[in-house]
Amino acid sequence: MARRRLASAVLLDVLGLLLALEVASLTVFSHPLPWVARTQAWPMLWSIAFGAAAGLFLAFRPGAASVRRPSYGRALTMSTVMLAVTSVTLVFSRVFWSRRYVLVTTLAWLGIGLVQRFLRRMRPWTEPLVVITDEKLLVEDLLASPHADVVAVLPASGRPPVDLVRPGTTIAVDLRSVLSDGMARFVSSCNLAGYPMRSLVSAYEDHTGKLPIVHIQEGWEITVPLEDRSSYVRVKRVLDTALTVVVSPVALVLGVLIAAAIAIDSRGPVVFRQSRVGRNGRAFTLYKFRTMRSEPDREARFAALDDGRLTRVGRLLRRLRLDELPQLWNVLKGDLSLVGPRPEQGAFAQVFASTIPFYSQRHLVRPGITGWAQVNFGYADSEADTVEKLSYDLYYVKHLSLWLDLEILGRSIWTVLSASGR
Repeated sequence: MARRRLASAVLLDVLGLLLALEVASLTVFSHPLPWVARTQAWPMLWSIAFGAAAGLFLAFRPGAASVRRPSYGRALTMSTVMLAVTSVTLVFSRVFWSRRYVLVTTLAWLGIGLVQRFLRRMRPWTEPLVVITDEKLLVEDLLASPHADVVAVLPASGRPPVDLVRPGTTIAVDLRSVLSDGMARFVSSCNLAGYPMRSLVSAYEDHTGKLPIVHIQEGWEITVPLEDRSSYVRVKRVLDTALTVVVSPVALVLGVLIAAAIAIDSRGPVVFRQSRVGRNGRAFTLYKFRTMRSEPDREARFAALDDGRLTRVGRLLRRLRLDELPQLWNVLKGDLSLVGPRPEQGAFAQVFASTIPFYSQRHLVRPGITGWAQVNFGYADSEADTVEKLSYDLYYVKHLSLWLDLEILGRSIWTVLSASGR
């Protein structure tokens, strides 16, 4: 089912490219695509096709089949890669090409891709699941997921169902549970019959975006996948620095305006400094615009969006997430990444490390200005919320990738533009 869904998505984008080429042909040359292909423009068309193929490969990369919901980010990735690859190919090949044609094709393909994804997202999709487990909390999370249609929950040590499972239903098996003989035969029969088979952990991560902490045994389940992404971890630092330098002129101007507003609104320093725990547990000084009234010798405590200590300007900065702007300096220094688990105060981190299993695993990567837990959960004001956020942070550490970082950045930017910060 996942492969058919992926194939149909790729086919729609290929058809969208053909339509975009036709639109560009009529717009630029006032002739349909077949006529343009018979002229000296055919090397340009082949270059566009090569660039589009590269874009499709990167957008629908191996392993992306589990992402079922139509993604706007894929449309942007495809069109951007196509434009870059096509431009480089044409410049170095020195064949005839039209900048206007390439640009119109790129914009048309992007527009078509966004529209068809918008229409497809209007139709709700679900994955029917038969879940075999004794973990009630994980089942509750799956039941709350909008795209997991849990049609049956079977105890691992119980009897197999009497009725035949509907074809196409995914069998999600808790591999940590001990199956009864009857349940083991049921799972084996479903596998032989061609039903999609998944581990419960895989289905849970895919539908909730969280890591089931109860299934972690020693912690190497997170470190091993992270080691496979070591090359990206090195590139990520370069990308962080480059993006920070690019946005720094705008950030400086905006920062001066914010600093003036804070100084006028309340007494105290404009920039707030606090010790936080970074990668591998090393402490560093975090910089933020002050959003609360100055309180000397304040003890460490949880912050909340509607905290009574917030100033008028501070409340707005929190909602727009602009209080984090000075942390771009932390990014340049190497203390932070643009994306990663949010760094915690030292006092809290020490307590959590002793009371919450695998809490220290979140320090395997460089912390970030924004993160997977922030775009999915928001502020944590209790230890229970911290455990919930940890499941998101560990998911990020395990699945660290450029594509996940881009999704987080996109959702964070939308949070700022829509003033929907929590």
